[in-house]
Amino acid sequence: MEERFISTMMQCYFISFGVMLGGTIIGSIGAFASGEPPFTHMSRIAKSLRIWAIVAAIGGTFDAITNFERSIYEGSTMDMVKQILLIITAMGGAQTALLIIEWLIHEELS
Repeated sequence: MEERFISTMMQCYFISFGVMLGGTIIGSIGAFASGEPPFTHMSRIAKSLRIWAIVAAIGGTFDAITNFERSIYEGSTMDMVKQILLIITAMGGAQTALLIIEWLIHEELS
């Protein structure tokens, strides 16, 4: 694999990780400021942010669909494999952040 692609994979991982962790913590500060239980809101926010963290990490859904379409019509399977790897890497970042949030609030977020 190219060195640039591995760099892109690392960026996808940490972007989705940061969206999940940062969004959940900042959202819970808003819950605390309004007098509601922050840990309860952290679990709700984390569950709803999961898909958006993945979408943000891969650069939007239209780019992914365009890459899939191009790889199917042009017969370039390597582009499809790379896009799938990017999505899996973004899912890994979101799952890691979810695990850290579970440790923080002592609640299972399935």
